[in-house]
Amino acid sequence: MSLQELFTAAVANSKTLTEKPDNETLLKLYSLYKQATEGDNNEAAPENMFDFVAKFKHEAWAKLKGLTKEDAMQQYIDLVTKLKGA
Repeated sequence: MSLQELFTAAVANSKTLTEKPDNETLLKLYSLYKQATEGDNNEAAPENMFDFVAKFKHEAWAKLKGLTKEDAMQQYIDLVTKLKGA
């Protein structure tokens, strides 16, 4: 299977986890997904300073700046595989 096919399968598998991951892991999944599908975060920070979820998501994605889409895909696959095995 190609990296893209493995990534697509991991995205589908992430939706069937038997246990909901903690918030830190959810942020990691989100940021890796965004980096893998869109690349570096060039979006402005959320305008509503009280929207903490949006703020944390934005910051988590921004921390991955410079990570290639392929590396982000592989890290996402590895994380989902680890979560499925846990």
